[in-house]
Amino acid sequence: MSRQNPPQVKSRFKKKTVRDIDLASRRVLVRVDYNVPTDKSGNITDDSRIRASLPTIQYLLEHQAKIILCSHFGRPKGKVVETMRLAPEAKRLSEILDKPVTPLNDCIGPEVEKTVSGMHPGDIVLLENLRFYPQEEANDPEFARSLASLADVYVNDAFGAAHRAHASVTGVALHLPAVAGFLMEKELNVLGNLLQSPVHPFISIMGGAKVSDKMGVIRNILDKIDALLIGGGMAANFLKAQGYDVGASAVEENQQDYTKEMLREAQSKGVRLLLPVDVVITEKLEDGVPTRTVTVKEIPAKWLIADIGPETTRQFVNEIQNSKTAFWNGPMGVFEIEAFAQGTRRVANALAGSKATTVVGGGSTAEAVESMGIADKMSHVSTGGGASLELLEGLELPGVAALQNK
Repeated sequence: MSRQNPPQVKSRFKKKTVRDIDLASRRVLVRVDYNVPTDKSGNITDDSRIRASLPTIQYLLEHQAKIILCSHFGRPKGKVVETMRLAPEAKRLSEILDKPVTPLNDCIGPEVEKTVSGMHPGDIVLLENLRFYPQEEANDPEFARSLASLADVYVNDAFGAAHRAHASVTGVALHLPAVAGFLMEKELNVLGNLLQSPVHPFISIMGGAKVSDKMGVIRNILDKIDALLIGGGMAANFLKAQGYDVGASAVEENQQDYTKEMLREAQSKGVRLLLPVDVVITEKLEDGVPTRTVTVKEIPAKWLIADIGPETTRQFVNEIQNSKTAFWNGPMGVFEIEAFAQGTRRVANALAGSKATTVVGGGSTAEAVESMGIADKMSHVSTGGGASLELLEGLELPGVAALQNK
């Protein structure tokens, strides 16, 4: 997930971690985020989130803990869904560790308690999908108490779920000594450093479909960045706010006032705002359909923006090459379709080849760099999409607030 020689980040972490607690022979409940991408056959297509949990798991093994892993997977809506069981994740972790990882058929109850009570130091089990119970997302106190009863210590290493006030994220922490794992610590230090002491020039590249998802982040970082680069579907909102006709491109009309406000704020704060000057357009977001590259003044009525154009890409790459810190969240186009992937690919490659500290937000942006095989060339690829955005928006994450202070 990181370059071999990542930049040194001064720790600003004020929560206890696994280093601060006695682990020997203790049952340790570890909240991990194994909500990994899979294909239609249920095969794991990207195990990055599983690998991201390894430093904490290996530390617990070295300190003779009994390791009880728990995670959600997908959206089973409080019911048992056979295709959403966690046995494949247990199998993959076992292969990586070259050590048995036992998947359990439930996450609470007598059978789980019996298995856990028979564990020895160094044993690893993975509880069944937490979201098979509606009580997980409802943060039900009894469900949290049942989970907590399995262990002596709680470790939260699921940064990707830290913005959710769920039973396994916040509820359990009311009943056990609650500390952070190494992934949680790293995520908060790296992302916190962006807000507190970035090296300038500091640029932010924002993309994706919805401007509403990013507005809070943009507002919070405008005081800290030197340039803001806008691509993806959200660019249509900014272009329309500047008076351009964006054709059939999706625009969040209820965000237009906010968008205009951001344009004014960027100008008043001296932030360079780079919007697309040319775009790749189409009539349908499908493979094999006709495409055109036009300036933003020439978008026909029934066509929609699907990617940034070559001149925009050149300008974005130039900004990246001149930066010393870069944060990227959101693809530049519909990168899942090859005809609309060029902007995202070129921005990603520019970041990978940059000498700057490059931080990639989670979600689809992380998937993009992973699929291109260049994640290890970034300084940091976050494992949390929503969590990273809420943190950069300046919000307190419930899963972090629940942990013990140092």
